[in-house]
Amino acid sequence: MGIIKLWENRRGKPTLSFEFYPAHDEKSALKLDKVVDSLVEFHPDFVSVTFGAGGTTREGSYELVKKLLEEKKQEVIGYIAAYGLTPQVLSSVLDSYKGLGVENILCIRGDKPAEEGEPVVLPETCFSHASDFIEFVKPRYGFTIGAAGYPEGHLEAVDKETDLNYLKLKVEKGAQFIITQYSYDTNHYIKFVEKCRDAGIRVPIITGIMPIYTVKMMENLARICGAKITKELRDGLAALPPDDKEAVTLFGMDYAYKQCKELIAYGVDGIHFYTMDRSGSVVAIVNRLRMEGLI
Repeated sequence: MGIIKLWENRRGKPTLSFEFYPAHDEKSALKLDKVVDSLVEFHPDFVSVTFGAGGTTREGSYELVKKLLEEKKQEVIGYIAAYGLTPQVLSSVLDSYKGLGVENILCIRGDKPAEEGEPVVLPETCFSHASDFIEFVKPRYGFTIGAAGYPEGHLEAVDKETDLNYLKLKVEKGAQFIITQYSYDTNHYIKFVEKCRDAGIRVPIITGIMPIYTVKMMENLARICGAKITKELRDGLAALPPDDKEAVTLFGMDYAYKQCKELIAYGVDGIHFYTMDRSGSVVAIVNRLRMEGLI
């Protein structure tokens, strides 16, 4: 079903969802199978499958979507990044997803692929903005369409006000829900929602949560995604025994759990975990939230 109906029936509780990324080899595929099996036990409201920049995971994303739909009986959001792809290529991707029975699509522009060697030459007809991609999809397909939101502002945005105006444009063009980039500062999310509502954006806003899996991964992803690492977070990690990976994992679980509790108390529409194809931390966090009847 189109997932917009989920928020009509939640009765005060947020939706629960997970993001998966297609495996790149046989070993990671076996690992991903175990991760999926452990997380679908929670009966999430939906899951999403990432589509790599420039279509780099096109086949793998399709196969994972197919598996989640047909074998795991999950409601799936097909996450489509338009950057560098022509309308013809994107139509082929969208047609294939529609053929599988996908009803929900997250339309994003996507990050520019890291250039190695010669500069990337883009097709003249590719979409420069997510709003253009949404405008292309809306009249051609019956998908429920989602868009990305950035509580701390998109890395390329001139300022947060301009970024908010672009988000409003995405909604005006047809986006029916928003999934946000993660932030380690809950206040960024709360202020973002308030500004969205003041701007007339009324669609559900689902917050992305990224547990801390390792310090190195945290630093790398924060740099790529534009998520600021808070003083509270740095001080907490600095107080841990050096090179104690388990302590980092436990601290990260507690930090994400605290964020989830604060967001749920605020009245968040949904919690969307960026799993990085790992399940241990997410399972522990969701179990704690479930035990308290919060999700």
